[in-house]
Amino acid sequence: MHNKRLMYTVRVDEPNPALATLMLEQFGGPQGELAAAMRYFTQGLAEEDPGRKDMLLDIATEELSHLEVIGSIVSMLNRGVKGQLAEASMEEAEMYIAINQGGESHTTSILYGGAPALINSAGVPWTAAYVDSIGDPACDLRSNIAAESRAKIVYERLINVTDDAGIKDALSFLMTREVAHQKSFEKALYSIEPNFPAGKLPGRPEFADKYYDMSQGDDEVEGAARGPWNSGEQWEVVSDRAGQMAVDGGDGAASVKLAADEQAAVEAFALRTMSRPDADPVTGADLGAGPGAGSTTPVAR
Repeated sequence: MHNKRLMYTVRVDEPNPALATLMLEQFGGPQGELAAAMRYFTQGLAEEDPGRKDMLLDIATEELSHLEVIGSIVSMLNRGVKGQLAEASMEEAEMYIAINQGGESHTTSILYGGAPALINSAGVPWTAAYVDSIGDPACDLRSNIAAESRAKIVYERLINVTDDAGIKDALSFLMTREVAHQKSFEKALYSIEPNFPAGKLPGRPEFADKYYDMSQGDDEVEGAARGPWNSGEQWEVVSDRAGQMAVDGGDGAASVKLAADEQAAVEAFALRTMSRPDADPVTGADLGAGPGAGSTTPVAR
């Protein structure tokens, strides 16, 4: 059921279409409130654990209320230019100035009449691809934790681009709720024992504790970064290049068993499309070569 009162009061000092465009990042963007609501709502519908199901649907519903708050901020920031544009109450030059304050503010004014559109701050439409659930609680809860962290950072950045005290106040509330949600998701994750690795199948022990030192160079220049992520008793560090190839003990090649007719077709295709290493044909690049072309095959004149 919809409550006519917002979850948090929105007070905007003055219209600002450019700022409204930036706020759309949390309305129709990948870290925004709609993406969060749909992520948790769909997870909740499929959740088998009654406690997690209740939590997910609670937070999904709250995210919709946050969407209403951020959408109201966008609407209030666009309210002045919305009326002026609809009623043609300004001269042409003044109207251009009003709707071209920065970013995509002119687009949102013309296309959406100042309403909060399901786009991000760059005008990219919202997509269900932002919902990255995979149906395993250990995976999805970790993804949710990361999503709440990213959303908090976006809110911090939005707070830092405005001096409007009322907007800062509302955004700080929304930012803080991201912190609270992250704590809920963390508790839910660690109430599953064990919760790592995700899924049922165990990792193969011969590979689970190896760290492949693939990025090597001059330690004095680049530094030999070591920490608990790649050193200590937990890890076997493999720095030797030979030990980083064909780690299964095989020859490191790719092969497939083919039926006789399949093998014959592949060999015929390879023969038909074989390159001639002894050929040096004249190409279109050779014929049209000029200054800056580099070395080319000489063309007989």
